[in-house]
Amino acid sequence: MNTISPSPQLGAQLKHVDVLNRECFCLTLDQNALSLALDAEVGQPDLSEMIRQRCPYLFAAQPVFVPAIQLQTMAQVVQAVESVVALAAYREQVLAAAPAIARFETCGPRGAFFGYDFHLHQGRLGLIEINTNAGGAMLNALLARAQRACCTAMDEMVPKLAGAANFEQQIVDMFRHEWHLSGRTNPLSSIAIVDEGPEEQYLYPEFLLFQQLFERHGLRSVIASPSALEWRGGVLWHGDVAIDLVYNRLTDFYLEQASSSVLREAYLNRGVVLTPHPQAHALYADKRRLALFSDAAQLQALGVPQATQQVLLEHVPHTEVVDPGDEQRLWSARRGLFFKPVAGFGSRAAYRGDKLTKRVWQDILAGDYVAQSIVLPGERMVDKLDAKVMKFDLRAYAYDGAVQWVAARMYQGQTTNFRTPGGGFSPVYSTVDVSAQASCAPEDACEGEDNYASYVFVLDGENGVHPVPHALYVALVRGQALAETLAGQALRLADWYVRMKNGEPDAVVNETYTQIRFDPEGRVDWATTPSTHLLSADLASVPQDANWPSVAERECMQALLFGATQ
Repeated sequence: MNTISPSPQLGAQLKHVDVLNRECFCLTLDQNALSLALDAEVGQPDLSEMIRQRCPYLFAAQPVFVPAIQLQTMAQVVQAVESVVALAAYREQVLAAAPAIARFETCGPRGAFFGYDFHLHQGRLGLIEINTNAGGAMLNALLARAQRACCTAMDEMVPKLAGAANFEQQIVDMFRHEWHLSGRTNPLSSIAIVDEGPEEQYLYPEFLLFQQLFERHGLRSVIASPSALEWRGGVLWHGDVAIDLVYNRLTDFYLEQASSSVLREAYLNRGVVLTPHPQAHALYADKRRLALFSDAAQLQALGVPQATQQVLLEHVPHTEVVDPGDEQRLWSARRGLFFKPVAGFGSRAAYRGDKLTKRVWQDILAGDYVAQSIVLPGERMVDKLDAKVMKFDLRAYAYDGAVQWVAARMYQGQTTNFRTPGGGFSPVYSTVDVSAQASCAPEDACEGEDNYASYVFVLDGENGVHPVPHALYVALVRGQALAETLAGQALRLADWYVRMKNGEPDAVVNETYTQIRFDPEGRVDWATTPSTHLLSADLASVPQDANWPSVAERECMQALLFGATQ
């Protein structure tokens, strides 16, 4: 994985994102809205209570901010992987070494819900793995609904999609497309969501959400263990329901276990459409594929175009298959490596090299593992008073090479675990307009030219200075958003109008200060909000009053904009 210097535009976005992930606490998840959305969506009043009891750390309280350019890069990486997998030479090479069931003709289905997992740290974006039965998509759609329920004006920061409803429609369309790609001409009528012991699975609430989504769109839906299926008369059955399509959530990727025997028979006899299928796992999710995607010589030998090679080599961390013959070299380099089983999932049996014991090391040498260069996860401050920081990774849900949705997973410890208070799935907001709004025409904003932007800060008098995303600021002014964490408080709002150079803040032109009061629900109470104060850049000529920033607050805002010195 090569590293390159960020462009001025990316450099500016990275700086703003770092500030927001460290300082912005104005936007939080409305837990009441989430509970209402859950209950309304599934039609079962006890679903939100089930989540609270079984998986209380499924949803994080704060969003994660990511540069828009990096979201675009993630989409480019997904497309690059797809273009390599489409090569006949690649498929021949990979499938020749895969289990026989992976070479079975799939008749066209692409595979539903691929998850491309990324780490993003200080501008370095790395694809750490690909999953072919990635969970959490419906939960993130619901999370987006709940987030908008308490702050509708943040929609413009949600990446790629107009809204959760659009995403949900894409989900249904995806399964219908898989059905028709298999060569079926009659309408899809029934879907089985299949996992081992589904009611015992941590994400069982998501299965209920999928079931309700399918039912709303006229698709009969059941949730089943593979052992509950029957193959008779050339049809796959669950009780008295004939199953057209199986949404496969099994981690028995090649249907090798005894409990999967009926599903395997139906699949091999083309009696059911299975998505994702064994061939998809072999082509995408086996960790050895990452070794190929990060190897320039192998990519060149396959005839991968140079532009595609560049995308992959820059954003797939160097990965290699662990060979016992390289024991000494890998052990010496272990502190910079992460070791994963080639068919692993859910971070099970995965180890950071600096945490290895000699016993575990011998297990790695004896098993099928890859060693991947470490790309650190991102960080999000979740509690400024206690200086509590959580790690996060990014998951791009993708179908047929197109990104459908991006979510974050916040956690503490070695890997994502949904066991950390304050952690869980988190909405991702892009930063096209996260803290600044250009005021000149796009054609005037070329490199080297002046343009202008507005930067907004909350001054709370106790815990310092907090940057506010521009979209949230506009929403607060218009009365379209709530800031629950500021409810009942009287604070000062600073709006700095700044001249920009090459995408970076260059000089403050003028400043506006407003003392604002929030009602008990977190809305701006304009009836008790005094008038604003417009200041010139030459502040020495203007007498100060209580609304103006202190010396320490001014220095903090300058540091957030310009770095440690101005």
